[in-house]
Amino acid sequence: MSAGGIRPRLVAVWLVLLVVGGAIGVIERADLVGSSSRRDGTRDPRMLLPVPVDQLAAIELARAGTLHRFERDAAGAWFYHGVHTGSEGTHAHGADPSMAERIEHAFAAFGRTRIERRFALNVQAKDYGVTTPETLILIYRRNDPQPLAQYAVGDVAPDTLSRYVQVVGSPAVVTIPNYQIDNLLALLAAVGGKSGQGV
Repeated sequence: MSAGGIRPRLVAVWLVLLVVGGAIGVIERADLVGSSSRRDGTRDPRMLLPVPVDQLAAIELARAGTLHRFERDAAGAWFYHGVHTGSEGTHAHGADPSMAERIEHAFAAFGRTRIERRFALNVQAKDYGVTTPETLILIYRRNDPQPLAQYAVGDVAPDTLSRYVQVVGSPAVVTIPNYQIDNLLALLAAVGGKSGQGV
C-alpha cells in the first residue's frame, strides 16, 4: 500500500472523529444548559406541579364533599389541619411525628408526578370524568390565601395504570400514573381515623 492511499483514509477517519466529538460536545452543552436552567428555578414542563413541594405551605384534598387540609408548622413539618369555621378563634397545632413523616412521604411522591399524555378537553362530552370530579387537589404557597393551582381528578384510564387530571382552567386533560392518586387516597384513609389530630 502506498503512502498516498493511506492519507485520504486517515483524513476521513479524523474528520469522522471530529464530527462525532463535536456532536457529543453539543449534546453535553445542551444537557448542561437544561440542568442549570432547572436549578435556576424553571420547572420541567413534564411535571404536574408547577413548583417543588418544599415551596408549598398547604395542600387541600376535597373528596366526596369533604375537605381535608394539610399544612406545615413553623418547623416545616406537615400535619393534618382539617377544616375550621371562622368562629373558633385562635388554636394551636401540633404535628404528630409519625403522621408528619407519612404526610411528607405522600406529598414528596406526589411532587414527583410526571405528565404522561395530553388530550384536548371537550366539556360538553364530559369525557375523562374531570367535569364532575370526585376529588379536587388545591396547592398553596406560603403566605398566599389563593391556591397556586387546582387539579380536578377524573376517571381511571382504560389501561387502569393512568388517571385523567385537569389543571382547572386549562383546555387540556393530562394523564398521570394512577398510583399517585391512590397514594393520596390512602393518606386520607390514614388521617380519617385521626381526624382530631392537629385540630
